[in-house]
Amino acid sequence: MRKEGVTAYVALGANLGDAAAAVGQAMDAIGRLADTKVTRRSSLYRTAPIDAGGPDYINAVVEVSTALPAPLLLEQLQSLEHGAGRERSYRNAPRTLDLDLLLYGDAQLQSPALTIPHPRMAARAFVLVPLAEIAPQRVSAAQLRHVSAQAIQRL
Repeated sequence: MRKEGVTAYVALGANLGDAAAAVGQAMDAIGRLADTKVTRRSSLYRTAPIDAGGPDYINAVVEVSTALPAPLLLEQLQSLEHGAGRERSYRNAPRTLDLDLLLYGDAQLQSPALTIPHPRMAARAFVLVPLAEIAPQRVSAAQLRHVSAQAIQRL
């Protein structure tokens, strides 16, 4: 019996090493997770770090269909980050790979490990712009106006 999938959205970002390659490889790796299929990929975008220094980020968003429960999906995403050499040395530190679970169906979850919808997604052009590219119904014009002063370049 096949498990029914939930549509979820994952933000990807990197600004160390070959960031574009890291984001592309992570998109592929997400599609290889158990009971998970990438159904849409945004373009890649270049953005400056927010509240941090370091090189520009390469960002994207993927839509997935997954039968994994949200906490297990998050655990798998964090495992991919770790495999890519992600270190959490301090808040907003430059990173080889950052994967954030933005939305999980219409679920609203709040726990010490996971909050859905992602609590800061509405304040970030690097999330909203690629999300609007692949799921325009999930981002309002007002949300996009709110982040319009943040520089973002589609690659």
